[in-house]
Amino acid sequence: MAFGSLAALGDSVAHGGLLVVTSDTDVVIVPTAAAFIGATEAAIDLSMLLEVSGARVEALMHLDRSSSDEAYFARRVREADMVVLSDGSPLHAKSVWHQTPVGEALRDAPLVVTIGSVTSVLFETMIDPRGGAPTTGLGYREGLVVTTSASEEQLSRTRTLLGDDAVLAVLGDSGVLQGDGARWRVITGDVTTTRGHDEVEL
Repeated sequence: MAFGSLAALGDSVAHGGLLVVTSDTDVVIVPTAAAFIGATEAAIDLSMLLEVSGARVEALMHLDRSSSDEAYFARRVREADMVVLSDGSPLHAKSVWHQTPVGEALRDAPLVVTIGSVTSVLFETMIDPRGGAPTTGLGYREGLVVTTSASEEQLSRTRTLLGDDAVLAVLGDSGVLQGDGARWRVITGDVTTTRGHDEVEL
C-alpha cells in the first residue's frame, strides 16, 4: 500500500479498515530514504504512530550501502507482517537497495507500506523528483508509475516523456493506493491517474 503522507497512514491506522494493525502485528520500519532528512526522527514518528495500536515495531537503521549485506536486516524484512518504508529520497533508496539482500527481501515481502515519494522507486519505471523525468526503478512492483505532487509544468513534462505506454499515478498528501500484484486501485484521497495526458481510472 502507498500513502501520500504520514498523516494519511495515521488516519488509516486509527480507523482500521484496509490496513489493520493489532498487538499481533510484527512491523519493521526501514527509514533508508530519510537518511539525509532525519532517519532517526522518521523512525520515531512511524513507531509512535504504529505502537498506538499495540504493534510490535522495530526500526532497521539501514541507511547506506555499508549495511546492505546485513543478514539480520534482510531476515527481518522477510519475516515481518508489514514493512514500512519512510518518505525521503527515492534516488538514495534506490542506490542503497539495488542488488542487495535487503532489496531482494523487499521485493519478496508480502506487505510493503510506502510513504510519499519513496513509493516511486519500487516500480520498473520511477520518476526522478529533481526534474520529473522517467528513469529505471527497482522493479519490485509493476503495473503503474507513481510520483508525488509537483508543479503542473513538471507533471506535464513527466506525462509527455512517459507517453501512452504507462499509467501515471500522482499521489497527493491524502492519497492512498492499494496494489495486488500488478493491479492497483485508488482507495481514497488525492490521487490523479493518467495515461499520456488523459485521465483514466484504475
